[in-house]
Amino acid sequence: MTVHRAAAEGFQAQATTYARGRPDYPPAVAGWLRDDLGLAAGGIVVDLGAGTGKFLPRLLATGATVLAVEPVAGMRAELTARHPEVEARACSADAIPLADASLDAVVCAQAFHWFANRRALAEIRRVLKPGGRLGLIWNVRDESVDWVAALTRILEPYEGDTPRFRSLDWSLFPADGFGPLVERRYPQGHSGPAEQVILDRMLSVSFIAALPAEEREAVAAAIRRLIAATPALAGRAEVTFPYETRAYSCTKLA
Repeated sequence: MTVHRAAAEGFQAQATTYARGRPDYPPAVAGWLRDDLGLAAGGIVVDLGAGTGKFLPRLLATGATVLAVEPVAGMRAELTARHPEVEARACSADAIPLADASLDAVVCAQAFHWFANRRALAEIRRVLKPGGRLGLIWNVRDESVDWVAALTRILEPYEGDTPRFRSLDWSLFPADGFGPLVERRYPQGHSGPAEQVILDRMLSVSFIAALPAEEREAVAAAIRRLIAATPALAGRAEVTFPYETRAYSCTKLA
């Protein structure tokens, strides 16, 4: 399985932090799954790069049969513990162990940037039925908020060559054998204690999670200092981390 080092090491080491610190998706996503991806009872969908299963409740609510694909063992263990009813397979996006034209949809939630290449897109096209849909969705941090932008500045020195949403090569679309990409945007916020929705969220970023313990603690200390110095965050029992959910879909051509 071809998995980037930051994902393989970081997500394996910090799967529980990932599950605790990552936000849910807004209720409006139900309409996107229904209308743009055509998901309903009787359909079959794969959650590709499913992680700890954060997006699975949204998929299960459609009534479709849901399969999960996740190559990192630690993430897959969290997924299975939280959703034992979902079959989870250990494989990657460039080798999906399913028959040709067997799926109504493939959804990549917070994951496509890890395998955004033509080989993976060709494999996704192979397993989709003609007229099947590919859905890509991310919760993107709202960096128009000063303290969110400051968090990004704390993390940036450690990023290296790690694939990110913001570095995604959109020239891949329209992809061979697919129609045009359609975009939807929805506001989203993650509310709770700052230690969970800010600190855990930042420590679950792949390249931070993969750091040696001493460096990771230095990042945590910098984040705690930022929280303490920000009036909108300091001393509050609950804070809200602002996001914009961006959802994209395209259809496999007949």
